[in-house]
Amino acid sequence: MTDALTALAHAHGVATAYTTDRGHRVDVAPDTLVAVLAACGVDASTEAAARVALETHRRGQAERLLPPCVVLRVPGDGSPNSTRPLPAHLRQHTEAHVRLESGGTSGLSSTLPPGHHILHVRTPDGRRAHAPLLAVPDRLPTPAGRTWGFLIQLYSVLSRRSWGMGDLGDLAELASWSGRELGAGFVQLGPLHAVEPGPLPDPSPYRPSSRRFADPMHVRVEAVPEYAYLAPAARPAVDDLVARARRLNDAVLEGSSLIDREAVRELKQRALRAVRDVPLPPGRAAAFAAFVEREGQGLTDYATWCALADVHGGAWRSWPAELRDPRSPAVARARNELAAAVDHHRWLAWITDEQLASAQAAAVGSGMPVGLVHDLAVGVAPEGADAWALQRCLAAGMSVGAPPDDFNRRGQDWGQPPWRPDALAAEGYRPFAELLRSGLRHAGALRVDHVMGLSRLWWVPEGRPPTEGTYVRYDRDAMLGVLALEAYRAGAAVIGEDLGTVEDGMREELAERGMLGTSVQRFEYLGGSAGRHGPLPPDQWRANCLATLTTHDLPTTAAWLSGEHVDLRARLGLLTRPEAEEKAAAAAERDGWLAELTRLGLLPDPDGEVAALHRFLRRTPARMLGVWLPDATGDRRPQNLPGTATVHPNWRLPVADARGRPVPLEELPASTLVRILADVFAHDTADVLAHDTTENNTKESHGRPGSC
Repeated sequence: MTDALTALAHAHGVATAYTTDRGHRVDVAPDTLVAVLAACGVDASTEAAARVALETHRRGQAERLLPPCVVLRVPGDGSPNSTRPLPAHLRQHTEAHVRLESGGTSGLSSTLPPGHHILHVRTPDGRRAHAPLLAVPDRLPTPAGRTWGFLIQLYSVLSRRSWGMGDLGDLAELASWSGRELGAGFVQLGPLHAVEPGPLPDPSPYRPSSRRFADPMHVRVEAVPEYAYLAPAARPAVDDLVARARRLNDAVLEGSSLIDREAVRELKQRALRAVRDVPLPPGRAAAFAAFVEREGQGLTDYATWCALADVHGGAWRSWPAELRDPRSPAVARARNELAAAVDHHRWLAWITDEQLASAQAAAVGSGMPVGLVHDLAVGVAPEGADAWALQRCLAAGMSVGAPPDDFNRRGQDWGQPPWRPDALAAEGYRPFAELLRSGLRHAGALRVDHVMGLSRLWWVPEGRPPTEGTYVRYDRDAMLGVLALEAYRAGAAVIGEDLGTVEDGMREELAERGMLGTSVQRFEYLGGSAGRHGPLPPDQWRANCLATLTTHDLPTTAAWLSGEHVDLRARLGLLTRPEAEEKAAAAAERDGWLAELTRLGLLPDPDGEVAALHRFLRRTPARMLGVWLPDATGDRRPQNLPGTATVHPNWRLPVADARGRPVPLEELPASTLVRILADVFAHDTADVLAHDTTENNTKESHGRPGSC
């Protein structure tokens, strides 16, 4: 590795070496650095090219009056700012003013409202410059008190009114019932992002086409107001679609069929096209127009991509060359030619947004202090709508993943293009802010998947194994600042999914900014990940977190207790050591936790070990306590078994009972275990609340896996 290549990589935030989760240093291969720099628009293909690029970068840095984007942390209470975000050499004799997002002007030392502003400077020699200025709240308000709620994947929560998968009508019912009857404070969802059209080998909600818009598959067709006013001629065809959907739904609930997203999508698309033919009354037409105006170019791009995908397929890199650039004249012509289809996809986005709003209103109306907790996936599919519309901000030829660790010794490649740090900064982080704004609009909190990616991401050059990647650094202050700003505006909390390899200081900064982390019982151990010296006592858990027993990527608690998760992995040929060793290790882990429950007097428990483990969670100081809904029905099947798309029905299973019989939403109120677990958290006592302290907020946890 040459000195020029090393210096150039450091200048662009590209790591030339990294430390593994076991503390070993690994040097990054030079060809990886060359590929990553090329994805950032930097030519380092030869020694001479690297030297030229380095000199160009240094000269540009020296000539800049301002950085590409300036971040200023401001008090959220409207008090004057205490710092000036200017480089040291410009702080004296330099005129500066801020053009506010609202249109007015302000000085740097005066009260500056949180927002996206523009900083203007002029030096004594007459040079001028301007840059985006992000005035971000210093800290988000901490969620008041403690609350609990269900964690769900919406598709898996079917009612007898569903069309073959759970929908937004089901979500509203679940939230209203659990809030009013069980005292739940939130419902946390998996991502509802728009997915790619066409058959998917692994229909993961964490590989969306767009993170900005929700998928119309989640719409309750009968809840669209115009459905009631279908023309008589259209009614028989739509009634036939409804009947087919009910048969599809019955097959899933009877256990004779898996959830089939493609079948659901086809039925809903056909029904919604008929509903769209019903003219909108004046009030709703005005509401639709207001939605289109509010969403602006982002909605236009998304709807255009959808319309083009209807014609050319969902893989935009295979489209005619002139259609691959969203700003090309050919795309503008196609948008006019496909105006009706573009309008239809705008309308689909609107009715989906309306039903999201209704679900959050139902949650809040039930008394929930938080309501819906939406999930922001770490990235998007490389051929999807966002990758097409935002390609100027994404690193072509790169994929997001994770380095080798205890969870996966081969590393992980999630197949999603990462943000380009330089492009995001040049645009004042607006693309990131816009998708955050959408995710927060109808939410009381936002879960950010792999929140560590706001500081650094593992980039893997396409065609290479994850072991040949490297970390690329982002402006953590800016990324977390934008997240704080949008959450502040929405009046919502932030939950960072900080499972996996976390760099020093990240969890501390999340806590300092008032953002919650994520603690999962399976990974809370004293000591390091390799040693696992025993379960972490409940009073040593951090307070500023969402605490759960398991996640969508892990075995259900019933399966973990019985050891069935090892049997499943053995049947699928996924074990990395002899089956007897795997079973012994799993049993030792389980027995260690059961011994801790016994030490605390939580076992024996007349309600069983699942209830006892939830009582353990209740003893932690965590502000939010999550119950994975399949745990409350006794389900033994994992919703997702990472890396098994072809051999396990990932993301296709309805919530079921211990025998594998699907449990419809209507039966949840009669479930004994659901009531038991609700009672565990609904009767919080003063001694439990006394643990609500920030003393352990920044505790480092170890041995956490990646998420996607």
